[in-house]
Amino acid sequence: MRIRAFEDLVLRVLMLLNSPDAEGQMTTQSIAERVATPYNHVSKAIIGLRRLGLIESQRGRRGGVRLTEAGRKATVGAVLRALDDREDVPDCRSAKGDCVLLPSCGLRSALRLAREAFYRELDDVLVRALHPGPSPLTLAQAAPRPAF
Repeated sequence: MRIRAFEDLVLRVLMLLNSPDAEGQMTTQSIAERVATPYNHVSKAIIGLRRLGLIESQRGRRGGVRLTEAGRKATVGAVLRALDDREDVPDCRSAKGDCVLLPSCGLRSALRLAREAFYRELDDVLVRALHPGPSPLTLAQAAPRPAF
C-alpha cells in the first residue's frame, strides 16, 4: 500500500512532536524547518491533527502546538485510517464514465480488504516508537488505543 504525501507529513509531524527532544510546544514554523517541508503544507497537517484531537494549539506570541494525551498514544494505523477519505482504492471512473466492469468487479472489495489489513498491521505501532531514540515503545507498554 502507498500513503499519500499529506499522510506522510502528518506522521512526520507527530513523530517530531513525540520525540524526546521536542520542546513540549513548538511553532508551526519550527516544525516546518525541522521536517524540511513548506510552512503551508505543515499548517494543513496541523489543522488535520487538531481536528483529530491529537494536538492542541495556542495562538499568540507564546503560541504553538503540543500533543494531547491521544497524540501520545496514537498508532500509525489509527492515524492513517482517520486520514483516509478515499471511498475506493482504485479509480473506477474515467472521462467516458464508470468502468463497464463495475457492477460485477471484485477488484474494489479485494483492495478494500487489503487496505484494511495494511492499517490493522499498523494498529500496534505507536507513532512515538518510530522516532529514533533510546528504546522504542510497543503497544503493550502503553495505555489502551485511542478511538477517533
